[in-house]
Amino acid sequence: MATALQARLPELGERMALRIRSDVAAYQDESLISLDSLRRSCTANAGLILAHVRLGGGPDASSARETGRVRAEQGVPLADTLHAYRIGSELLWTEILAEARTRPEVTDDLLVSQSTKFWALSGLFAEAVAVAYRETAAELTSRGQARRSALVEALFTGIVTDRTLWETARELGLPEQGPYAVAVAEAGTPGEEPLAGAEAALRRAELPSAWRLLPDQQLALIALPTATAETACLRVLRGARARVGFSPSFRSLRETPQALRFARLALAGLEGTGHGVARFDDNPLAMVVSAAPAEAAHLVAVVLRPVLDLPAAERSRLLRTLEHWFAAAGSAGAAARSLFVHPNTVRYRLRRVEELTGRSLSDPRATADIGAALLAVRHPGAGAAAGG
Repeated sequence: MATALQARLPELGERMALRIRSDVAAYQDESLISLDSLRRSCTANAGLILAHVRLGGGPDASSARETGRVRAEQGVPLADTLHAYRIGSELLWTEILAEARTRPEVTDDLLVSQSTKFWALSGLFAEAVAVAYRETAAELTSRGQARRSALVEALFTGIVTDRTLWETARELGLPEQGPYAVAVAEAGTPGEEPLAGAEAALRRAELPSAWRLLPDQQLALIALPTATAETACLRVLRGARARVGFSPSFRSLRETPQALRFARLALAGLEGTGHGVARFDDNPLAMVVSAAPAEAAHLVAVVLRPVLDLPAAERSRLLRTLEHWFAAAGSAGAAARSLFVHPNTVRYRLRRVEELTGRSLSDPRATADIGAALLAVRHPGAGAAAGG
């Protein structure tokens, strides 16, 4: 019977291909799987099963493995691939039964015995399909992740040319035009993902993103396609409970390296040691001070050196008073309430700062100098450099 059916393999392969194409949706796209390719695959797999039935010996699952590999490369779902394989096996067994009815010497006991062997062999080949499919899919995923990581790195380092920006955006699933923003999160240990789960949360909020994991930081390039997108994005980042710096928005992917620098400056300026999100735009002057630690240290020395040279207790009182006064938009009364002192105490301390620095807090330029120097003092790098 196997010999007779092998002589009809081209016809059997054709019928299997047509049945599979009719019954399995994934196989109906000619651009994905051509009918000729499907026909060849069906013929080869049926031929291997019939050859084993006819000749015995160890089963040759090479065609089944090839089927699994090719379908994974084509992107056909594994469930549909195995469904198609079952359809082909069922049709082949139906043909064996039809051939048996033409041969009186084939007993029911023999058919039952061969049925067990046939379906065991079919199951073995289906397993070979699945194993090859999963191996190929894993390899493709790894290869795709490596390429995606390389493209994201190219954006962050600025080595993508204008000509290939749109191609990179398309491959990363990003819109070709902004606005975008960059987020940088601090990793506690090498390889840690401080924003684990944020990518999926952004996807649910319809905010495409591309990610890069470094030993000490996790970087994200995030598209902000709507007016409310930044608010939604910040909500996701704050929910991650990590230390995050967030850049100003920008329009072109060629600006990504500069945005990364801004996000890192925002992260460096994040106060305290707990989690939180620092936006560069929330305090751009502080970010500028952070960007130039040597110049900031010189500014401190020129503007606030007499204050920093005071004994620790008085120095601390004057600096805290300045901070509260600036936070209160120059209101001595509001600063006094937040410091729990009398407004006259605040005014006295401010006059003391003016005397020591030789700068009047009623002069906008002098006030700007003192405010910038105060930010530099509170920035760890600049403060240390200034001896404060």
